[in-house]
Amino acid sequence: MQNLEQKFDSQPYDREQWGKGYQSLPQEYEYWIDEIEGEIPQNLEGTLFRNGPGLLEVHGIPLQHPFDGDGMISAVSFKDGRAHFRNRFVKTKAYLAEQEAGKMLYRGVFGTQKPGGWLNNAFDFELKNIANTNIIYWGDRLLALWEAAEPYRLDPQTLETIGIDYLDGVLEPGDSFSAHPWIDPNCKMDGGEPCLVNFSIKVGLSSTITIYEFNPQGKLLRRHAHTVPGFSFIHDFAITPNYCIFFQNPVSFNPIPFVLGFRGAGECVKYQPDRPTKVIIIPRNNTVDKEVKILETNSGFVFHHVNAREISENEICIDSVAYEYLPQVKPDTDYKKSDFEASAPGQLWQFTANLKNGSARSQLINARACEFPVINPNQVGRDYRYLFVGAAHNSTGNAPLQAILKFDRHSLTEEQFWSFAPYGYVSEPIFVPKPDGNSEDDGWILALVYDGSRHCSKVAILDGKNLNNGPIAQLYLKHHIPYGLHGSWTDKYFISLEEGQ
Repeated sequence: MQNLEQKFDSQPYDREQWGKGYQSLPQEYEYWIDEIEGEIPQNLEGTLFRNGPGLLEVHGIPLQHPFDGDGMISAVSFKDGRAHFRNRFVKTKAYLAEQEAGKMLYRGVFGTQKPGGWLNNAFDFELKNIANTNIIYWGDRLLALWEAAEPYRLDPQTLETIGIDYLDGVLEPGDSFSAHPWIDPNCKMDGGEPCLVNFSIKVGLSSTITIYEFNPQGKLLRRHAHTVPGFSFIHDFAITPNYCIFFQNPVSFNPIPFVLGFRGAGECVKYQPDRPTKVIIIPRNNTVDKEVKILETNSGFVFHHVNAREISENEICIDSVAYEYLPQVKPDTDYKKSDFEASAPGQLWQFTANLKNGSARSQLINARACEFPVINPNQVGRDYRYLFVGAAHNSTGNAPLQAILKFDRHSLTEEQFWSFAPYGYVSEPIFVPKPDGNSEDDGWILALVYDGSRHCSKVAILDGKNLNNGPIAQLYLKHHIPYGLHGSWTDKYFISLEEGQ
């Protein structure tokens, strides 16, 4: 591990070793973590939830893409300097059906096809809800999210699956609910109370975006729908006190190969470099302002946004991880042997939207390959200074995420940096504010790190103010966790008194 860029004789990672992080974990565990380097902070209390594909094959049939894997929830619970681990699969209807049948029954969105060739896949539109993208605790509900379907509710103490949750009738069967909600820490429409903001999208020749806002008890506050021209591939969005901001990436969708059983739906999405990226700005208070503005900026592709802020009455600034183009999902390729050097890296960009003149300009603010940005949750939608993001070890080129980067948005410089190279591969970091914190970066960074030298994962705890000092503690699990997607933190602690003995 190095806080500065250590120069290796060759690249700072081993492609074969990195690929082993995509092995399935079919077992479910629960235990107190007893192999710890350093000390867990005594005042770190709550639960880190993580979600991601736990099975990368179905009864011996390998998946074409990891995004097609069944969701597996991991929970790391902290209290009094101790930590407890538990993982459970989300027992969706489709997961249980395949487990009982002993074979693959469903196609995957990102290219996985059922055995039997195109004839066995043609005109089969029944995709399974894999519930594998995010996990949130809100309104006393623990919800596993996958943006193409309804959320699944789990028991926060045991992680056992309760079933599909229609959010007290807000959703109907078949509705989607995005895997990227944001929490407004101080909603001005609700007297300063926090609220959860999320969306769903129905695509076609035009796309309908529906925005939902929920109070801390999980009750619906506001819902409004808006139709925008064109097909939309939108994974994430951003919020400010007054707006929801969506980037409509320049892609097209040809459904014919999917309908005829030759390709997965994700393989039918094609990037259109000659088209601009559209910035869709929707007012949150639909009773006051119903006007949706659509601006255009340079062509590119955005999966994740860092944050947005209103810098004046007519200007909004959005910071995002953007790619020069969409990495194409290709058939007959092995994602475990990805050629990073042949792909465009995600990089930090700043977009400024002018609501008065309808313009949007963009600026590259950091060129290091990165993904999965996070900030102090108290700064969501507001002016902020620091962001933390998974990053490549080297400052140039594309590579796996092996480091945590702290970036100072005010000075546009890399503030601090810690790398787990050559054996460590990081997941999305999570920022947890300290209970007695007195500055924006006064918190802990929690990250799952796959240790390729041991084929196991560890939970790294770093100090947000002193990232360069390395982990405060590293908690080694008894196994690996396949590379995941997103997660969240709650200050709730769910371990029962009996388990705490």
